[in-house]
Amino acid sequence: MGEMRKGKDKKSEHVCKIPADDSERKKQLPDREAEQNKLAYSVTEVPPWYLCIILGTQHYLTAFGGIIAIPLILSKELCLEHDTLTQSHLISTIFFVSGLCTLLQVTFGVRLPILQGGTFTFLAPSLALLSMPQWKCPAWAQNANLVNTSSPEYIEVWQSRIRELQGSIMVASCFQIFVGFSGLIGLFMKFIGPLTIAPTISLIGLSLFDSSGNDAGKHWGISALTVSIIVLCSQYLRHIPVPMPAYNKTKKFHSTKIYVFQILPVLAGMTVSWLICYILTEYRVLPSDPKAYGYWARTDLKADVLRQAPWFRFPYPGQWGMPTVSPAGVFGILAGVISSMIESVGDYHACARLSGAPPPPKHAINRGVGIEGIGCLMAGAWGTGNGTTSYSENVGALGITKVGSRMVIVISGFLMILMGMFGKVAAIFTTIPTPVIGGMFFVMFGVITAAGISNLQYTDMNSSRNIFIFGFSMFTGLAIPNWVFKHPEAIVTGVTELDQVLRVLLTTNMFVGGFFGFILDNTIPGSRKERGILAWKEGHQQSGETLGSEEVYSLPFGIGSLICTASWVQYIPFCPKPAGTGSGNIGNNEDTIIENTGQALPKRDTRL
Repeated sequence: MGEMRKGKDKKSEHVCKIPADDSERKKQLPDREAEQNKLAYSVTEVPPWYLCIILGTQHYLTAFGGIIAIPLILSKELCLEHDTLTQSHLISTIFFVSGLCTLLQVTFGVRLPILQGGTFTFLAPSLALLSMPQWKCPAWAQNANLVNTSSPEYIEVWQSRIRELQGSIMVASCFQIFVGFSGLIGLFMKFIGPLTIAPTISLIGLSLFDSSGNDAGKHWGISALTVSIIVLCSQYLRHIPVPMPAYNKTKKFHSTKIYVFQILPVLAGMTVSWLICYILTEYRVLPSDPKAYGYWARTDLKADVLRQAPWFRFPYPGQWGMPTVSPAGVFGILAGVISSMIESVGDYHACARLSGAPPPPKHAINRGVGIEGIGCLMAGAWGTGNGTTSYSENVGALGITKVGSRMVIVISGFLMILMGMFGKVAAIFTTIPTPVIGGMFFVMFGVITAAGISNLQYTDMNSSRNIFIFGFSMFTGLAIPNWVFKHPEAIVTGVTELDQVLRVLLTTNMFVGGFFGFILDNTIPGSRKERGILAWKEGHQQSGETLGSEEVYSLPFGIGSLICTASWVQYIPFCPKPAGTGSGNIGNNEDTIIENTGQALPKRDTRL
């Protein structure tokens, strides 16, 4: 028993070390900083139940802003601008499906503590599809006085549009399932580098500037307040801890320091601005005339949705009717699927580093991408109007809390499922004033744009080759979609279906920019070092004392020992390899450095 305890203590000691960014940095790391970088709980450990609930709630709230933004952006193009009840149903559905996908990913997918939610990479092609002439909202559907939300005619208007998105997402997700479970993701990563990713991700944020500006312009004062609070919390106050009550068996009731501002800046900004809008509405400071400036900042415009929304609503597949499919929609969404896959592979490596796990092997990455494809298929079937992907924000939260336990993410998944089944809760979020949403978009889309550009840190930007590729890709990604959007009649091939495909692709900014970045980066001569390929890969193959690969990435419930022990299993891309066959690592992602500001939590040897 003494030896077993000694072995456990030794293991607990070495799983708590997070690999440094390079060997030199690791050598120079002071003892104090090394102590701070220790994990309180690694991937396979289970914190006390109360800590699981608290940290699971934190992860859910961290993803809240990104998940809720997607249905709010889509609602206008789906002709739901004046139908807040249906907006609340969309919000419920996307939370419900995000919870299901999170449980699938943590249990059977890559098996890292990584949360799943709606993806912004699907927004650009979805908006491009809905902007086509046959899907533009009729004039009467944009007039609140003419919309009867219960009329069959109006219901068919918005349901036909979301069914078109559903079918496109479901078909495109089959490609991701195939790429993941067949192991082809490794082949994709050989040809895609920072100069492809940078314009692709950056143009997601830049393409939404018009929508963000229109929402914020409903009341610039409220929008500026929302932005100011989010920036204040996330940038200026992020290292200031807030004392909070806590309890454990050794210290009993005591206070602990939590970095609340760093964890919940979006929620804080939206809540405070929302409250101020409510006060201004109650004291009649904001105008009641729909044509007056500031009217859309009122909080009583959608108050009836709280009365109409049911307390309990169970989302189900096909709730909006039978999905429809068009080639234009499928090819457009495929551009988003490819971007989402590449981004997720990067998140897997970052999550492994921050949770004390070894770099994910090929079979784990293949399973992760395949399960995300299944998640997108489920999102399409349920009718969220979007897909699912791994959330980088929650990967960053691991670096703050120093709790890498996947059980915490399991709890977060269950919380999202519960949230999706309570209709009144989702209805509350639809009453957020438009200027508050616009302010949130300013911050979120600005960060997405910068996150894309940050991939250029791996390339040699003193190279005229790289400067040309990035600049040309960005400019064409803005100019061509803008021209095609204004002149859709210019694309006439004689084949209607082909015309639709070309219009959707050429009005999708991220596709145009990413396409030129991919072609130019792979055809213009340049060394792998100059292109940033070597630096990109080296960032994710750092060594460090971590848990064993099999312990983290093997299939659950004894499935691995039942079906993955035969020698022929090594030829199945998503199964753990039998001992002795080897398992390499693939994938790239941006080199993420998270500054530790969290507090160490009490250790416990319970294993998941």
